[in-house]
Amino acid sequence: MSTPNPAYLDAVRDLVRHGSYPHLLGMELTELEPDRCVVGLEVAERHLQPYGIVHGGVLASLLDTATFWAAFVRLPHDTGLVNVDLKLNYLEAVPPNAGRLLTEGRCIRPGRTLSYTEAYVRDAAGRLIAHATSTVMALPGKGLPIDLPKFLD
Repeated sequence: MSTPNPAYLDAVRDLVRHGSYPHLLGMELTELEPDRCVVGLEVAERHLQPYGIVHGGVLASLLDTATFWAAFVRLPHDTGLVNVDLKLNYLEAVPPNAGRLLTEGRCIRPGRTLSYTEAYVRDAAGRLIAHATSTVMALPGKGLPIDLPKFLD
């Protein structure tokens, strides 16, 4: 695999940070590298459902986002990506004072068309909150609008 361009990876993180949906939830793509990423979120009142715990949709969004970006870096520059499925398990309720949630995504079987990924959400104390697996599909010709080379070599 070619060496990722750090300036390109910074531009991707910035694009995600300012994207409408990640911004709405307060998600931040903090780490991005081949076959791995980390997505963070500071729990706030807007994330809670009527029972006072973090809504499952917030956790699903974190897992969906992390599985996606975990497979992204190794794709050709002009290629986009889409999640085909998302299988997840909620393992623990998240209280309103949970602090920062970290979601680590890993690509465990990269492919040219389909890749298989997984992600884990952990709370600030390191407890496992949720786990997911996802199949993601490459979309040639649907690359990001970033005018930098994706790879250095």
